[in-house]
Amino acid sequence: MSKIVASAREAVADIVSGSSLAVGGFGLCGIPGALIEALAATGVTDLEIISNNCGTDAHGLGILLADRRIRRITASYVGENSEFARQYLSGELEVELTPQGTLAEKLRAGGAGIPAFFTPAGVGTPISDGGLPWRYAADGSIALASPPKEVRTFGARWNHRRYVLEEALTADYALVHALVGDTEGNLVFNKAARNFNPLAAAAARVCIAQVENLVPAGELDPDRIHLPGIFVDRIVHTGPQPERIEKLTIAQER
Repeated sequence: MSKIVASAREAVADIVSGSSLAVGGFGLCGIPGALIEALAATGVTDLEIISNNCGTDAHGLGILLADRRIRRITASYVGENSEFARQYLSGELEVELTPQGTLAEKLRAGGAGIPAFFTPAGVGTPISDGGLPWRYAADGSIALASPPKEVRTFGARWNHRRYVLEEALTADYALVHALVGDTEGNLVFNKAARNFNPLAAAAARVCIAQVENLVPAGELDPDRIHLPGIFVDRIVHTGPQPERIEKLTIAQER
């Protein structure tokens, strides 16, 4: 059965309100912009998002956020998105902030079928002790806080350090962006765009990939493939995507 889908709109057509989505990208690098825009056009709402951040005010996941389509997001930082910060602090959006490395490992574990793992990141902070604000009330008080997590000390091999138990993340769908894909779904990412894309793809029940260049099966060097096609269910050939800079810094002339 062919994995090729004619359009981004067709590729996301079965995503319904309340779905959970793992979305690749970091800032505006490697984001599946065409798939996000197509999803925004469907009118779905109450989405639960897992992504490093939430795009910017006008691009990427920021489009869904501005239209109030996202109910909850698990992310590692608020970034340059002022609307993300506003909705979180005003109690309109539930946010689970997670250390970036932990977020990556939670997705990797989900894709590998590992239910949980121990990490030293966050031990002795609200990450492990609980109380991290997930949702604020309108008056600024905490309406919903994170629960405490299991903490264990491991022996001499691990320097008798304390580690917190983190549960894996999985999603109904993944939206990812790749530079090259073949008709079997094998993907190659461009440099830093590799970021969260392969992790999100593996952690989802259905992975939808937009690719800039589509080639026949067998054309890719197996050693170049970053994500095997076994993880990819649908492929959309979008062609080259706009390159945007999240924050431009220019040195002053001397």
